[in-house]
Amino acid sequence: MTFFKKTIAAVAIATGLCAPAFADTTLNVHYPMPGFFKDVMDVISKKFMEENPDIRINFVSPSATYEEGIQTILRQAGTAEMPDITFIGLNRLRMLAERNVNVDLKPFIAKDGNMAEQGFSDHILRLAQVGDQQVGLAFATSNPIMYYNADLVRAAGGDPDQPPKTWDEVIALGGKIKALGNGNEGIDFRWQGDDWMFSALLFGAGGTMLSPDEKKVAFDGPEGLAAVNLISRMVKEGGMPVFTKQAGEQAFVAGKVGFAFQTTGALRNTIKNVGDKFDLRTAPIPLLNPEKGRLPTGGNAVVILARDTAKQDAAWKFAKFAAGPYGASVVVPGTGYVPNNELAAKSDEYLADFYEKNPLFKAGLSQMNLMIPWYAFPGTNGVKVTQTIVDNLSRIVEQSATPEEALADAADEVQRLLPRR
Repeated sequence: MTFFKKTIAAVAIATGLCAPAFADTTLNVHYPMPGFFKDVMDVISKKFMEENPDIRINFVSPSATYEEGIQTILRQAGTAEMPDITFIGLNRLRMLAERNVNVDLKPFIAKDGNMAEQGFSDHILRLAQVGDQQVGLAFATSNPIMYYNADLVRAAGGDPDQPPKTWDEVIALGGKIKALGNGNEGIDFRWQGDDWMFSALLFGAGGTMLSPDEKKVAFDGPEGLAAVNLISRMVKEGGMPVFTKQAGEQAFVAGKVGFAFQTTGALRNTIKNVGDKFDLRTAPIPLLNPEKGRLPTGGNAVVILARDTAKQDAAWKFAKFAAGPYGASVVVPGTGYVPNNELAAKSDEYLADFYEKNPLFKAGLSQMNLMIPWYAFPGTNGVKVTQTIVDNLSRIVEQSATPEEALADAADEVQRLLPRR
């Protein structure tokens, strides 16, 4: 039995997740996406309370998505309902920082003095920085990977032991899988919901969302055009239908889609839902520019909101624990996210032999050197900007607009939504 399963079992037979009666500090904690995180949150909080009996972790109602999560926290900011700790999508940390909702962690880090020894390298710390603020600590980090159905790849004449390394190869094989008939589809590219997977193509081509001074849209340049043209080719040549997010997930785990492109964070659930229906494999996602290409870091960070000094000290203990080596050793096997703590990734006590025993998790690990921050748009319209991009991607997938038209419209609208300086 794996470390994660053993720990989950321990939680299941425990009398509950409540801390001892003598706990004198209670932290109200909010998190998103319970389908991904409920089990790992339960495990981490139980272990933390065992080691810190004077602190009780009380989970408030989780949010279904990162977008709902940030909206909830912004509504509750400054009220009695605001939790002491929250877990916020990495691309929404800027919204907290610009409104002074979060507690800057730099003084805590300076006082601590040995963050690197605890696995928090400067690179990892930067994932949750905005300007000169340390808004949080990266808790669950991911990158986009390629999931594929080896049985369909084989049936279409491909070699599942040599998966496609370029988008041209993906599209060609996707088209052959679509041509197999019997309800098979070639590709499911997870463009819905937010701009993360679009940024995977844009950054993978060497592009950026905005100009360096953040005054002008930059995603409508050659790199962005290459990204949207690729999405259109997935539809026209690669056998990608107009899926909703849920429909795409269901079709893939049912064995009816050749290639799925989405977060490593979905890996554990995908393995569970596929079961033995087909031969599931994973591989790195191709880059439009292998030399300059980078990948966005998905996931979330633990953020302290508490204003009370005593609660802040307790919250700092929990934040370091959740984002530290123990937390990472629970999150990675329990979800598919890549390690957000270097000590966890290297230590025999945590994840050192995990990847050898679980090869499906290696694709995300192999791409960690390509990970850069998930871009956060400036100003108050970040959510509207994201929706504008998604709406125009939808037009491309539905073939109601050309890639050039949709990209130009998205750029014009996003430019209007940017802060006027």
